[in-house]
Amino acid sequence: MAKADVELQDFSNIFSLEGKVAVVTGGSRGLGLHSASGLLQAGCSKVFITSRKASACEEAVAALNALPNKRPGAIAISVPADSSKISEIERLVKEVEKHTDHVDILFANAGATWGAYFDEHPEGAFSKVMDLNVKSVFYTIQKFAPLLEKNATIESPSRVLVTGSVAGVAIGSMGQNATYSYSASKAAVLHLARNLAVELGPRHILVNGIAPGFFPTKMANVLMEKSGGIDSLSKSSPNLRLGRPEDIAAAVVFLSSRGSGHLNGTTMVLDGGKIWAGSKL
Repeated sequence: MAKADVELQDFSNIFSLEGKVAVVTGGSRGLGLHSASGLLQAGCSKVFITSRKASACEEAVAALNALPNKRPGAIAISVPADSSKISEIERLVKEVEKHTDHVDILFANAGATWGAYFDEHPEGAFSKVMDLNVKSVFYTIQKFAPLLEKNATIESPSRVLVTGSVAGVAIGSMGQNATYSYSASKAAVLHLARNLAVELGPRHILVNGIAPGFFPTKMANVLMEKSGGIDSLSKSSPNLRLGRPEDIAAAVVFLSSRGSGHLNGTTMVLDGGKIWAGSKL
C-alpha cells in the first residue's frame, strides 16, 4: 500500500494579532476593557478605547499601557465619544484617522440595559436601549467600513464583533427586573451581525456576534444580586462558575485572529452551557 503524502501546515501564529489595529467601543470597563487587554496582549499595535466618559477612557488607557507583556511600541489610545449619537460616531472615526489609515478589528461593544415590570416599562427607556444597542452598532460599523476595508484581503480579512447576550438567544430576566428592551435589542443586534456578514463578507470584512451570559461587571452586578447572587448563579451553570475576564478576552482574540478566518455570521455563546440547562437567565 502506497504511503500517503502528509503536508503539515505552520500554525505557529494562528492566534497572533501582531501589528493589528483595533477599536473597542464601550471599552473603558467590563467586557470591553477585558477584551482590549486581550487584544493588546495578543499583539495589537494600537487599541483605541472609546466610551462616553473621558475620565473613564483615560483611566482604562493608563491601565492598558501599564501592561507588562504587550509588544514594544504597542499603545492604547483614548478617544471619548458618545456612541448613541451619529455625529459622535463620525467624530470618533476622524479622531482614529489622526493615528492610523486603517482599522483591522472593530469591537462594537457599547450598550445599555433597563429592567422594569411589563406594565411599567417606559417608552423612553425602550428607545434608549434600542438606539444604543442596535442603531448605534449599525452606524458605528457603517462609518468605520472604509477604514476596515483599507488593508483587508481574502487571506487577511478585517473583523467586526458585536456584543449580544444570551438574553437575545433565550429568555431574559422576567418579573420586576424584566429586560424586554434589552433582550429584544440583543436578539436584533445578533441578527444584524448575520445580515452584515453577508453584506460585508465580499468586501473582506467578517462579522460575528458574541452572546455572554453572566459576567461580574458593573452593568450585570445589580441584576445578578437580584437573581440570587454569584454563588447561586454559579451553581446553576453546568460548569459551576460564571464568566471570567479571560473568557471574553480569549473569545475576542480568537474571533479577531487567523484561526477564525472561516467564521462569518456566527454567534459565540459564552455562558458555560447555562442556556441549555432549561432555566431562565
